[in-house]
Amino acid sequence: MPQRYSGVKELRKNRKRRLHNLDIKTDLKKTIKSFLVSVENKKKDEAQANLKLVHKKLDKASKRGILQKNTAARRKSRFTKLLNIS
Repeated sequence: MPQRYSGVKELRKNRKRRLHNLDIKTDLKKTIKSFLVSVENKKKDEAQANLKLVHKKLDKASKRGILQKNTAARRKSRFTKLLNIS
């Protein structure tokens, strides 16, 4: 536990930021899962709409520093390829 007031304040900020980042990651994972399910069930229109949402959330997470830029780009590429193959 921090001793100084500034350390305590920093700990509070870090906890709040961690929870915020966790919310974004969880939402992203749920969106990716719904996309994969729609691809698996061969629902092309639904998968296309979900892919657009996945791209948006990956870009947003990358912009906020939750994911690295190249990681987001790699995932977007793989998901697009997965949709085009099916």
